[in-house]
Amino acid sequence: MSTPKKQPHVSLRGASAKEITRDLLLEKVLQERELRNYTRRAEAAALFVQRVWRRYYMTKELARQLQEEWETLILHHNSLMTCRWVSSNLLRPFLFFVSFASTRHQRLQIKNVECMLACFKILLQSINSADSKKNFCFLAVGTPEERRTWLYQSQKLVSICSFILAECDKTCSSGRDKLLLMSLAMQLVVALTDPKGWKIINNVNLRDAHIAVKNLIQFITIGKSGLYSCIRSYFMRVDVQISSQGLGVQTDDHLLITASAITLALRPFHLMRLDISGVGLLDMKEAVEQYCTHFLTVPWLAKRLPAVLLPALKHESVLSPSLKILMISKEKIFSDMSKLGPSGVPSCSSELIPCAGWALANIISLAAEYDNDSGLPGHFVRGLDCGVYVLAVTTLSENLMQWLANVRQMQENDEVPYDESTETVHLDNSLGDAAFGSFRMSYIELLKPLHQQWHLMKLLAVVNKDVLRKEEADIFLANQKLEYSEKLGFVDIAVFYSCILQIFSSLNPLGGSLPILNILSFTPGFLVELWGVLESTLFSKIGHFAEGTHANVIPGSQDVTVLEKKQGRVMKDAGSKWVSVLQKISGKSSSTEVDCSHAMDPPRHPVNDDAYDYWDVEPLRHGPEGISKDVARLLHLFCATYAHLLLVLDDIEFYEKQVPFVLEQQRRIVSMLNTLVYNCFSYNNGQHKGQNSKPLMDAAVRCLHLLYERDCRHTFCPPPLWLAPARKNRLPIAVAARAHEAVSTNVRFGDTLTNPCLGSVITAIPHVFPFEERVQMFREFIKMDKVSRRMAGEVGGLCPGSIEIVIRRDHIVEDGFRQLNSLGSRLKSGINVSFVSECGLPEAGLDYGGLSKEFLTDISRKAFDPEYGLFTQTSTSERLLIPNVTAKLVENGIQMIEFLGRVVGKALYEGILLDYSFSLVFVQKLLGRYSFLDELSTLDPELYRNLIYVKHFDGDVKELSLDFTVTEELFGQRVVTELKPGGKNVAVTTENSLQYIYAIADYKLNRQILPFANAFYRGLIDLISPSWLSLFNASEFNQLLSGGEHDIDVLDLRNNTKYTGGYSEGSRTIKLFWEVITGFEPKERCMLLKFVTSCSRAPLLGFKHLQPTFTIHKVACDVPLLAMIGGQDVDRLPSASTCYNTLKLPTYKRASTLRSKLLYAINSNAGFELS
Repeated sequence: MSTPKKQPHVSLRGASAKEITRDLLLEKVLQERELRNYTRRAEAAALFVQRVWRRYYMTKELARQLQEEWETLILHHNSLMTCRWVSSNLLRPFLFFVSFASTRHQRLQIKNVECMLACFKILLQSINSADSKKNFCFLAVGTPEERRTWLYQSQKLVSICSFILAECDKTCSSGRDKLLLMSLAMQLVVALTDPKGWKIINNVNLRDAHIAVKNLIQFITIGKSGLYSCIRSYFMRVDVQISSQGLGVQTDDHLLITASAITLALRPFHLMRLDISGVGLLDMKEAVEQYCTHFLTVPWLAKRLPAVLLPALKHESVLSPSLKILMISKEKIFSDMSKLGPSGVPSCSSELIPCAGWALANIISLAAEYDNDSGLPGHFVRGLDCGVYVLAVTTLSENLMQWLANVRQMQENDEVPYDESTETVHLDNSLGDAAFGSFRMSYIELLKPLHQQWHLMKLLAVVNKDVLRKEEADIFLANQKLEYSEKLGFVDIAVFYSCILQIFSSLNPLGGSLPILNILSFTPGFLVELWGVLESTLFSKIGHFAEGTHANVIPGSQDVTVLEKKQGRVMKDAGSKWVSVLQKISGKSSSTEVDCSHAMDPPRHPVNDDAYDYWDVEPLRHGPEGISKDVARLLHLFCATYAHLLLVLDDIEFYEKQVPFVLEQQRRIVSMLNTLVYNCFSYNNGQHKGQNSKPLMDAAVRCLHLLYERDCRHTFCPPPLWLAPARKNRLPIAVAARAHEAVSTNVRFGDTLTNPCLGSVITAIPHVFPFEERVQMFREFIKMDKVSRRMAGEVGGLCPGSIEIVIRRDHIVEDGFRQLNSLGSRLKSGINVSFVSECGLPEAGLDYGGLSKEFLTDISRKAFDPEYGLFTQTSTSERLLIPNVTAKLVENGIQMIEFLGRVVGKALYEGILLDYSFSLVFVQKLLGRYSFLDELSTLDPELYRNLIYVKHFDGDVKELSLDFTVTEELFGQRVVTELKPGGKNVAVTTENSLQYIYAIADYKLNRQILPFANAFYRGLIDLISPSWLSLFNASEFNQLLSGGEHDIDVLDLRNNTKYTGGYSEGSRTIKLFWEVITGFEPKERCMLLKFVTSCSRAPLLGFKHLQPTFTIHKVACDVPLLAMIGGQDVDRLPSASTCYNTLKLPTYKRASTLRSKLLYAINSNAGFELS
């Protein structure tokens, strides 16, 4: 049976069995739709391209055809020329084919140059024609249609001529064609914009002519013509002082082009008061904005122009409106300035200095009239509104300062700048240091009037007289309700110079801000008035300051006038006297007295909370954040200026004459600076705010340090003043020490961003911590160092790491130098000393610390003895130590001084006091500080008196027969040293006397001592970190090294003494002991202390800090009864264990016996052997 045949399936939907899915079908339909759309767009695009190309091609062919016909036409223009022919037949085709070529290619076509030359000649011929039928400008006063045609064609001509001015140098191959074309183009635009030159103007059509010109100039002012931009491009290509680089006709052509360009730039200013028959004033605002943006930002503008053209730019009708519009529209103008490109000039100076910087320099150059060669004081140009001038320059300076800050920030962050305002980063690197330094010098030269004294004096005169000149150009501003006139105040001048000070500091490669500081410091009355403003602001709520002082006087008051006169007498003729080394200036005084010992003592206030509040200035308790921006600027200016003046203000002027401030004002200045600096470092004000306040804080810290050092030399401030700001929130000593060490470590490794704020306080102004606390910090540093050494495996004491030395007492310096000098920082380890007597026998005793202390004190006493030759004593009553200049001639002299630095470092490291103190000048070198003239009084009082005599000499200094040499006696021979090259041939005169004075002071205080100080310093820092020493001033360093007075406090010693072996405070022998040493001479008490502890000085902060504690141990000695009845006492001598600071005292019965035995023992200098 066969299988039935399978029937095929039939779909009732009419689809085949192989149909696609719904999703695939939709995707297919979508693709087909997109293909159709693409095809349609492609066809449309093709048609558009064809249309554009056809239009371009047909236009190009039409332009070529018209140009050919035009060239043929102008061959016979003389017979055809009428004003309408010029407009229809000459200009219409010309404007068409020239505009077509310029628009398409954005540059001049060489083939069009000849056409332009021909057209411009014909146009000038037409405009200069007296026949109205031939004069093209007659259309400007014709029918309305003719006027519209004239205006449109004139606008096109102005645009073309502007384009020629900007692009001709890049296109014209022939220099002659270039100059001729530019000259004709400029003449044409000048002629079109000057109706006075139209020979067809009469009273009937005068109004229409002015209307036409006004509309044309309006077109120029709104920027559509690009005239100001093109003028800028032209001047950017003009060489500086180009008039000296060309000869013959080229010079004349350049002068004509330049003069025409300036005429066009100033045309809106000249026509701003055009008001003929109701024509109306020209809208000047946009024109002046264009002028400020494009023209005043041309680098070295005044040097690019012939001198004959400068008066036009300096005229009050131009300069005054420019300054006022600059203030009114400063946001828009600065925005437009930032968009200006480099103008196609390689290494363009606008890339090294922003446009605002060039506008600043150009305005200063245009506003000032001065002659470098004549030496006469300069003056401002006539009619200058000084108030607006100061504000405009301040505004530009702020913009430049912000730009400089942005560049510095990007350089610190290693960012790559892309926009024009930051291209300096690239160019600085490409120019090189020498080239960029030369560039900055040339820029700073443009700002020269700012550091000439006449400039500041003129501004101050305006403030004092309260007189402002009114500008004639105010008329146009008044009519447009755009008035901007400012009354000049002293604060405006101060803010002005604060900005200029920072600019010079950043851009002046030679001297930084010194030129500005010289002028401000020595202008009579300026500092006094500046402090008056600050005083009235910061101390207005602190009434008790004013009692019995001149502190609350205000600028202009009688008290200020008296102070100004005092300052003026001291500083007359200061502006012309320069100091070569320090670059300082100082004036003359009639007094020759130099004794400052009777200077006014600081007021004595009770040391309580009120006394501290007295000197803690409330408005400054939050640092720079608590004051306004303007007050911060005034503070910065005051601090920088006064710090500069303090460098040359001698003690007579400061303490006796009290100029420029009385001592009470000086205290208020110190309190202000102290509070500001402390709170700036104490409060974490944020990184951004800190960066903005950095110039202020740098100047404030420097000024505060100078005043603090002067107070250290001759006190004028009460102690609570220095401690006041930190009295409530000082860190614990251990925490403060660690913070300071962290700051020092970060600085050494170049990391200044992670410095703790309070660490910065201790680093910058350690004086806000009491001396006792700083001593404890110093000891904390040493403690931390010993812990770190122990952790590193270094050990001390009687351990393998200790240093064993044998010292002959009669050769203690030589033996110590031979055995210890090469150890360097290893000298921090313990030293075990074995002494050999003068007889050659080893001395008894084991060194548990006492012998090493004795060694250090004895070697220092021997080596620092002036008879040894390494050190000598100053000629003052204190007889302090200073390196002997002949030490360098002694064998190993410099190495010996370096070794003594290690000895002193070891004594400081172990807390051992020495018997000698160093000259403050020498200590300042060890602390890294520079010494100035007045420090010479602590080194050589006689030389100081002589120099002060020369400084204040009323006659001709040349009569003193001095030269630039110093004569010294070495080993019986006179040695002459020149203070500068060829000094023996340079006589000291009144003009260079200050240079001579400071040269001698610098030689004595710095140059002569520096080699020895460097050697001593190298040895010292092997054991003592410089950051540890920075906590102290020079006097405190001596106190740290040698303790206080040369005596001991018996009561303090008694309160901190321990008794062992059976003694107690009530024992008879103990009572006799304290009775005896109370009756000792100070020297004997010191010898007793050395006998027991190996050091003759009491511990720095009292005997409670002596380790181990001072101990008296009982030594029982039996005396036979009959001997006692017979008057005998104990015969045994006292002995000592210096390692444990223990006095072994026999049980004496009589005070006379105890005294005689004790004196014998301490004078024998053999404590161990007496046991």
